Amino acid sequence: MSWIAWKMLIGNRTKYLVMLFGLTFSSLLIAQQCSIFCGVLRMTAGQILDVEDAMIWVIDPHVRYIEDLKPLAEHHLREVQSVPGVAWAVGWRRGITRATLGDGRFQQVILQGLDDETLVGAPQVMVAGRVEDLRKPDAVILDEVGCQLLWPGEPLPVGRVLTISESRAVVVGVCRVSLTFQTLPLVYARASLARRFLPPQRRDISAILARPRPGESAEEVCRRIHERTGLDALTRDEFCWRTIDHYLRRTGLLANFGTTVAIGFIVGIAVVGQTFYTFIAESLPHFAMLKAMGASNLRLCQMILLQAAVVGTTGFGLGVGLAALFGEMTRGHSKLVFHMPWQVLVGTGLAVVVIMLLACTLSVLRVARVEPALAVR
Repeated sequence: MSWIAWKMLIGNRTKYLVMLFGLTFSSLLIAQQCSIFCGVLRMTAGQILDVEDAMIWVIDPHVRYIEDLKPLAEHHLREVQSVPGVAWAVGWRRGITRATLGDGRFQQVILQGLDDETLVGAPQVMVAGRVEDLRKPDAVILDEVGCQLLWPGEPLPVGRVLTISESRAVVVGVCRVSLTFQTLPLVYARASLARRFLPPQRRDISAILARPRPGESAEEVCRRIHERTGLDALTRDEFCWRTIDHYLRRTGLLANFGTTVAIGFIVGIAVVGQTFYTFIAESLPHFAMLKAMGASNLRLCQMILLQAAVVGTTGFGLGVGLAALFGEMTRGHSKLVFHMPWQVLVGTGLAVVVIMLLACTLSVLRVARVEPALAVR
C-alpha cells in the first residue's frame, strides 16, 4: 500500500512538482529570514561575545545594552577586585570618537580601550600583525571590515598613521571580529591611549571585566559583586540577552522579520494545501477502488499521511539546504549577517509539519467519506 501511495503521488507529476515547489519556497523563506534575524540579534551582542577572556561584566545598574554603557569610577574597580571569588578584574573602556585619515577624510569609529597589562578583551583572530603589538607607542588595531570602509580596495593598512581626536595612532594589526550593529570601524588600543583618543565624558571605565576563581560559580560571584558594590554584575550570556532584549523591545526587528516569516507560512498553506486537496480529489476513484478491495479508512489515511510526509520532507530538505547555501555564499560579506542555529531548523521543520497537517486534514475527511461505488461509476 505504501508503494501504491508513492506511485499515485509521483504519477501526477504536475501536482507533485507544484507542491514541492511551494513547500521548498516556504521552507527557504522561513529558514532564511529566521537565520538573518538570528544573525542581526547576534550582531547586536557581537562585541560582548568577542570578549572571550571575561565571564563577568560589571556595569552601571541603569545600562540596558552594550551601546549605552555609563562611566564607572576607579574605586569600583578596586571594590570588585576585593570581592571573594574574583580571580581578576580589569577596566574596559568603550566610546565613539572620530578618526582622520591622511588625505583629510574623517570617519567615526568605535574605540575599545584594553587594560595595559593584560590586554583583556583583545581580538582573538588576527589577519595581520599580533595582539602584543598594541604595547608599542601609539599602536592601534583595526577590524577587517572597518579597514575596507576606510581604505576600500587597498591592501591591509598595517603601518598607516591615523589621527584620532588630534592624537597620532599607528595601525599595527588587522583583526577579524563580529560585525557591529552601528557598522562603524572598530579600533582597539591600550587604556592609556584610549584616554587620549576618547572624548572627556568617555575616558572613565565603561565596564569592569572579571573572571571567577576556579571552582567558583559565575552566578554566585555576580551576586556577591552586586551586594558589595551595588552595581549590576552579569555573566556574558546574561549581558548578551539583556542587549538582545533591548533591541527586540525598542526596534521593529521582530515585527519586520515576523511578517516575512508569516508570509512564507501562509504561502505554504495556500499553495500546498490547495494543490494537495486537488490532488486527492482527482485520486478519489483510486481510493474508492482500494476501499472496494477491502482497504480500511485508517489504511487510506495512512497512505495520505505518507504522501504528505514525502512532500514535506523533500520540500523541507530542499528549502533548508538552499537557505544554508545562501548563508555560505554570503559568509564574510560586510553587509549581510546569517546565523542558522539548530533552533531555526527545528522551527522550520515544525512549520512544515503544520502546513502539511493542515493541507491533508480536509483530504483525509474527503477520502474517509468516499463510497466504494464511486469506482464503479
